Amino acid sequence: MRELTVQDMRDLLYGCGVLGTGGGGSVEEGLAMMQEHFNKGETLKLISPAELPDDSYVATPYGCGAPSAEKGHCENGENHAAVEGSPAALAFHGLETFMNVKFCAVASTELGGANTAEAMHVACLLGLPLADGDPAGRSVPELIHSTYYLQNKPIAPLSAATKFGDVVILKEVADDFRAEALVRAMACVSGDEISVCDHPMTGREYRDCIITGAISNALDIGRTLRKAGEKGEDAAAAVAETQNGAVLFRGIVKEAPWECRGGFDCGEIYLDGREDYAGQNCRIVYKNENLVVYLNGKAAATVPDLICMIDRDGKPVTNPVCQPGLEMTVIVLPAPEPWTTKEGLAVLGPKYFGIDEEYIPFDRRNR
Repeated sequence: MRELTVQDMRDLLYGCGVLGTGGGGSVEEGLAMMQEHFNKGETLKLISPAELPDDSYVATPYGCGAPSAEKGHCENGENHAAVEGSPAALAFHGLETFMNVKFCAVASTELGGANTAEAMHVACLLGLPLADGDPAGRSVPELIHSTYYLQNKPIAPLSAATKFGDVVILKEVADDFRAEALVRAMACVSGDEISVCDHPMTGREYRDCIITGAISNALDIGRTLRKAGEKGEDAAAAVAETQNGAVLFRGIVKEAPWECRGGFDCGEIYLDGREDYAGQNCRIVYKNENLVVYLNGKAAATVPDLICMIDRDGKPVTNPVCQPGLEMTVIVLPAPEPWTTKEGLAVLGPKYFGIDEEYIPFDRRNR
């Protein structure tokens, strides 16, 4: 187990912002969530999965919904005042109470600027360690997009809490697809956001089904961004190089239409090329997270590879904050191995999202 300093936690969130692939919530939101802990100079304990007690329980708190720039785009019937406190912690406590156990650690559900911060925030509030693993290794649109699902780990019992103080326990649920539908529906009538805590499991079970070291990897990416910026270097290129990725495009956002649909932010980003890419064009299609990127009309990368956006200041860009005139670099990073399997591609490959492309790893597609 090791302790993360305030600087470490900031770097971690920026790294998660890159791995958020346009989703996962903004880094700014995550930093704001953690500010009270930063102000106190608190540290965060990071525990390796191997250190988790075999028979003690861990659980996964996170936010779910459409991380829209303007909530007014979504019809959600929000007529109640928010209550104080953390809905994620409320969901975490709710599941503990229902199961009559005390969780020994907090697990992240995906790597994103806000969603990883949810897990960090709960860990700091409750004095628990954060597990150095993740069931996605990136940000993902739906609840089923996890290695928990690939390993047939039950999502229920799960708890859901709104910012209005509502707490719901789903003792049983038909499957992860049904859980996705139920939780997304609750988010749609709760300001298009809800906090969830699910997949309670023992340390032994957790070790066997997650991507080990995912938090440390995000921290490394955040450090790479910061150090490149301090040296005046190309942060996007530095991340691509250290992560065995590639720079796909440099351009200026021309237009970025989007809408909130069914609890998801869905849209496209059009860029005109600059520098070595002058005269070329780029189009990104997303459902919360970036799904496919087209260069001059031809697919250059698709999910589950990570299509990441970094602005001229070396900061990750999230959807739909992306606005016309923004200068950014599009990079692609290799997908975590579980998503490249037949089972992984069945739920996180391009066909699952209605994209008429076969998954070809970006480094083979662009030879």
